[in-house]
Amino acid sequence: MDNPSIITQVTNPKEEEILSCTQDKVSQCNISLKKQRSRSIFSTLFCCFRDYNVEPPSINSTSTLPPLVEENGGLQKPISNADFIVPVEIDGTIHQVYVLKRPHVDEFLQRMGELFECVLFTASLAKYADPVADLLDRWGVFRARLFRESCVFHRGNYVKDLSRLGRELSKVIIVDNSPASYIFHPENAVPVQSWFDDMTDTELLDLIPFFEGLSREEEVYSMLHKLCNR
Repeated sequence: MDNPSIITQVTNPKEEEILSCTQDKVSQCNISLKKQRSRSIFSTLFCCFRDYNVEPPSINSTSTLPPLVEENGGLQKPISNADFIVPVEIDGTIHQVYVLKRPHVDEFLQRMGELFECVLFTASLAKYADPVADLLDRWGVFRARLFRESCVFHRGNYVKDLSRLGRELSKVIIVDNSPASYIFHPENAVPVQSWFDDMTDTELLDLIPFFEGLSREEEVYSMLHKLCNR
């Protein structure tokens, strides 16, 4: 018996609101749901707002801050120009999470929401990622949010098993900066560079035309093969 889709287990609590304004990944916000595409292509976008740091606890605090190792990567540097500051409770102590947005992430998210059914799939804990996603995704692009508990722990890394999404793999893509995250399905990946603080970065903006072309294809493999071999 096939395992149920994890999409039905961890869904966006604002889904009804999203549907009411027709902000579906497979339809534009100004297009009715009757024009949805029959195919569904997923994008994991947490890499777009990966850079953040947590303010250390006060000197009187005895709580231990778990290391914020995101997307199988390293610890983050302090951020002085954060776009968001999110309070997160860890072991009874409130810490301030500082988040810096990758350049052009707003344009990228909006356009991806017009073209595809988008799912946030991250190896981060929900206590960090969920409030950040609330602030980042102002348009309701993410139709579902999947966190660390939806990943598979494999050889020291949290892997995003795309076969558990309940969608046809030939219509699924993952956008990620960590090859370890998509080691089970490398042929479905759009690799992106890790980003920290280069405000002149244009990778997300440069990828938009590629995804616009991909949205017109019946399957993803041929175009992804061309992308990875160009």
